[in-house]
This record gives sequence, C-alpha cells and structure tokens, in this order.
Amino acid sequence: MFKSSIDTLEQFKEILLDLPKESYASPCKILSDASIGQHTRHIIELYLCLIDGYDKADVSYDRRNRDKRIEQELPFAIERLNYIQKHLERPNKVLKVTYGLGDSETCLESNFYREVMYNLEHTIHHHALIKVGIQHFTSLHLPESFGVAPSTLQYRQACAQ
Repeated sequence: MFKSSIDTLEQFKEILLDLPKESYASPCKILSDASIGQHTRHIIELYLCLIDGYDKADVSYDRRNRDKRIEQELPFAIERLNYIQKHLERPNKVLKVTYGLGDSETCLESNFYREVMYNLEHTIHHHALIKVGIQHFTSLHLPESFGVAPSTLQYRQACAQ
C-alpha cells in the first residue's frame, strides 16, 4: 500500500517535471477552468491533512490550507510531494475523520491504512483529470498507467490475453 502510494507520487513528479512550465498554472477550459496546479494542490493537501492529523488521530480533509503556492509554483509542489513520500509510511492506528456536510459536521471512525488507500484512489482519480489537461496543453507521451486504477490495468491485461 505504501509502495503503491509512493510509486504513484513518484510517477506524478516525473510527469510534472516534463510539463512545460506555462501549462502548470494555466486554466484549462476542458477542466472547467481549473489548472493542473489546482488539481495537484488538491492531491497534495489531502495527503498533508492525513499526515498532519496522524499524531492527534484527528483528520479533516475540509480544513486543508489551500496553499496557492502549490498550485502556482511547480518546484514548491515537487517539494511537498517529496515530503509526503518521506513521511507517509507509519504504523496503522484508529483515526477520527471529520466531514462538513451542509451545516453540520459528521465524524467517522477510520484508520490510517484505510485513509492512505483513500488518498491513493483519490490521487489516481485526479491524475485522470490531470491527464486530460496535459493532453490539452501538450503532446507529452504519458504512461498508460497514469490516471488508471491498478484493478483496471489488471482487467485490461487479462482481457488482452
């Protein structure tokens, strides 16, 4: 699980480093005027919420920082991805996860491993959107696995045989 998360983030860093600088923070009409940088910030901040909430066993993805530097400055985003890779692997423990729903908050019991898996799936989902943005702005060749769930890749491989 940690290896998959760290490898997925490593692949993401490599793709981002190949991206033309002007494409990172530019609004993309096909992504409802969101930028690749905004999707990147969203991925990073959810991981940071999990890492930062670990010691208190209290995580709220709603209370993230929304740091504009991440979405506008690619080198800073890469730094934050490096930080996540370095600090993600930890022992499992019970966590309280709080969600704002309408006018109230809902607290659910979860655990660190489950939330790591949630973040991995969430990352892959956003990679699929980022892939659309990259293809809109550039002609970069992206790995077939980028933005595709491992189970989908396995299914495609089984169908091809």
